[in-house]
Amino acid sequence: MQRRVRQLNKADAEAYWQVRLRALREHPEAYGATAEEWQQLTVDDVAQRLRQGREAGLRVFGAFVEERLVGLAGFAHTTNNKQQHRGGIYQMYVAPEERGNGLGHLLLEAIFAEAQQQSALEELVLAVTVGNQEARALYLKSGFVPMYIQPRYLKIDGRYYDIEWMSKSME
Repeated sequence: MQRRVRQLNKADAEAYWQVRLRALREHPEAYGATAEEWQQLTVDDVAQRLRQGREAGLRVFGAFVEERLVGLAGFAHTTNNKQQHRGGIYQMYVAPEERGNGLGHLLLEAIFAEAQQQSALEELVLAVTVGNQEARALYLKSGFVPMYIQPRYLKIDGRYYDIEWMSKSME
């Protein structure tokens, strides 16, 4: 079975819309956006975001099994003079039926390769919901180190969720 990762483009907008919606529904505690907010976007809106994101230093990578999109990871890097040394990883998700097959690692490797193309980039940061041990283990194995826990970062239906910020040196 062919597994690969590549940067998404406007032709992937519909598949991206579906997978992102699934992620938001399955794990609302892991993302700042909500499924309801995402559903307000059209496929054309998502295609435009993918195009504009590239221009603004935002990239979304997709993990594919055969030709089916089953995972996502975003990478953001600004050229702002005061922040160009840092990049961020966001929207990390692999469909449950594909977890444990190395796709999360492949997504991170694609981001690391992209990050190394950015000469000023020194560090990547990400946040993981406290209690998400599988994701945290992947990040630790990939060289991220814990920085701090931010309590009560998200509030969903009256329940608070803490997040743990992690970083990885790219030097």
